[in-house]
Amino acid sequence: MSVKTATPDQTLDTLGRVCPYPLLLTKKALEKLASGQTIKVLCDAPASAEDSIPRYAEKQGYGFEAVKLDDKGYWELYIKKS
Repeated sequence: MSVKTATPDQTLDTLGRVCPYPLLLTKKALEKLASGQTIKVLCDAPASAEDSIPRYAEKQGYGFEAVKLDDKGYWELYIKKS
């Protein structure tokens, strides 16, 4: 099953925040999640959405998928804590 088809256990809105805040807020939120839970992060900072957050998820071994919503100008990032 794809990470983004699971109903997220939490949604984190980082819209309007610039690096490094989206990553810092995502890390904090993930620390509180139990293993196997999924968080959806709304992010409009390209460096965070395309670089720092995916790299962090990969380093941690977490499931990760990104959906870019061009019409809305932001990404939905799905991270599944392992």
